[in-house]
Amino acid sequence: MIGYITIGTNDMERAGKFYDALLADMGAKRAMESDRFIGWSGGEGTAMLMVIKPADGNEAKAGNGNMVALAAGSNAKVDALYAKAIELGGTDEGKPGPRAGTFYGGYFRDLDGNKFVFFNM
Repeated sequence: MIGYITIGTNDMERAGKFYDALLADMGAKRAMESDRFIGWSGGEGTAMLMVIKPADGNEAKAGNGNMVALAAGSNAKVDALYAKAIELGGTDEGKPGPRAGTFYGGYFRDLDGNKFVFFNM
């Protein structure tokens, strides 16, 4: 159902390097890019994650209450991807572990303050 998700950035080069390294561990690579955005995909028919400079020209800001959840496929992969995000300069928002029921997740913020969770169910 989701085709793509965009998150704002104020530093396209920095964001590009962060997500190139992080999303490669999920099998994703750059699928589209221009001077305003970069999009990563896991392949044809999969949703795309995009970083973008805001169209209105104002500074990008992380949304309060917004979060992107990325399916990792296993608890071990959640742990590894979360650790990679922190190693790349992301900040902790909740170390990996069980939450409600069968949900296992590790929460972090990217270099622009956007909130993510790698999860497995």
